[in-house]
Amino acid sequence: MTIGVLAPTLLQPLLLLAQDEEPQGMTLLEQIHNGGLTGYIIILLSLVAATLAVMNIIAIQPKRLVPPHLVSALQGLLINRDVVGALEVCKRIENDSFLTRVLAQGLNRYQRSAFGPFEFKDAIEEAGAEEVARLYRKTDALGLIGSIAPMLGLLGTVIGMVGAFSTISSSGARPELLAADISKALITTLMGLCVAIPTMAVFSYLRNRIDHYAALAAQTIEEITVGLEPTGAAPAGAVRATTTAAPARPMSAPAPSGPTRPAAPPAASARVGT
Repeated sequence: MTIGVLAPTLLQPLLLLAQDEEPQGMTLLEQIHNGGLTGYIIILLSLVAATLAVMNIIAIQPKRLVPPHLVSALQGLLINRDVVGALEVCKRIENDSFLTRVLAQGLNRYQRSAFGPFEFKDAIEEAGAEEVARLYRKTDALGLIGSIAPMLGLLGTVIGMVGAFSTISSSGARPELLAADISKALITTLMGLCVAIPTMAVFSYLRNRIDHYAALAAQTIEEITVGLEPTGAAPAGAVRATTTAAPARPMSAPAPSGPTRPAAPPAASARVGT
């Protein structure tokens, strides 16, 4: 009910600008009614946009993305390298958040293979990118409304102009009738812009908010997982695999253990005469 009152209230100041220029101005509801079906569609879009904006602003908050109590609990477990306990905390439904979803992906990779400690950071980065894209998708509807609202306003204006020219053809070019029809036609463009401008502003604000809080979440995850970083030594499994795969070096023949035989005497030289 509150949102239903909010949209006409936001539209009223700009609509009154058009109203003040007419000697016999119309009320706000009369101007909205003159917008016809297109005008009511724009009003409906404004209600949807207001609802989505409030929902996203509530959802994109530091205490929801990175709950402080979970940070303390996970940090205590990971300092002691209790990966299993930290993974159980991340998988609980009541602990579902940006932090736990990203960290769970990294801990799963950490446990799966011998190279887990070396792949942990890559898994965290991939999961973080997926979660940021997921938050972006929640704001896409606001960007869509901000894009199509002016087009709907232009559509209503074109429909109104067609009606104005039909009036001219049927009753002659009377200025008062033509001005009234054009005023009715332009009201939808005004309504479309009144919806699109704040919607696109909120859309940009939410995108920047996501980037900022995602960077803070990445910094927090790096701080609580510093104890899991590899020390530089390769895993034992990798060392064994390297040793097994190394080709054997040929060994030289051992020296004989028995007494050495004297060298053969030099061949007797040829006798020279008698």
